[in-house]
Amino acid sequence: MNRFEGKSVIVTGAASGFGAAIARKFAHEGASVVCADLNMTGATDVAGSLAGAIPFEIDVADEAQNNAMIQAAVDHFGKIDVLCCNAGVPHKGNYMIRMPVEDFDRMWAINVRSIFLAVRAAIPHMPEGSSIISTASIGGKRPRPGLAPYNASKAAVINLTQGMAVEMAPKVRVNCVCPVSAATNFDFQTMGQKDLPEEMEKKVIDGIPMARRATPEDVADAYVFLASDEAKFLTGVALDIDGGRSIQ
Repeated sequence: MNRFEGKSVIVTGAASGFGAAIARKFAHEGASVVCADLNMTGATDVAGSLAGAIPFEIDVADEAQNNAMIQAAVDHFGKIDVLCCNAGVPHKGNYMIRMPVEDFDRMWAINVRSIFLAVRAAIPHMPEGSSIISTASIGGKRPRPGLAPYNASKAAVINLTQGMAVEMAPKVRVNCVCPVSAATNFDFQTMGQKDLPEEMEKKVIDGIPMARRATPEDVADAYVFLASDEAKFLTGVALDIDGGRSIQ
């Protein structure tokens, strides 16, 4: 299928994990994609594997760099049809009172401020019928101990999504996805190791009725659906990609 042929898509955090899968899915559906990430090597690798894609190096918390990313998309593709604000970071798993203030501020800048900056810069270049999608987390709806500041930042993403949806309707639709735990770089950033210990992995999966963690492809599928004509009447939605975790 080429549902996005002739469309221009920006994906932040595109060097790995969810972002790489999102970029690939849109490209395979015919879109021209800007693969944006602080990891330029990774972004270049992903873009190089996709027809009509370009890499862009960005610190998503920086205003000038967001403006430059939007301008690069417009210079190359003439417009922005889908803005995917996927970039985000967790913090080391620990109770909130043990978290350094600078880590808190940096995480919120990447997880929340970045969306504000990218959307503000992109909107003048987004035609009617365009779509903005962000990556929140099921933890933004159903928080668990050990990641309180991270979960709060993702709750902010959900609220920001809903507020933007009201402000930007009917020209632009705004939605977000709320994934459950996935085997991405998230584990390393929170636990300091590539994979969860076997006992912890089992505990996580035991809390998910579908009996597995999310995959990057699960998230990419949701992004493409929300940006597609099949979702043309959906805005302000925080779509759970959680295998039923939130109903337990």
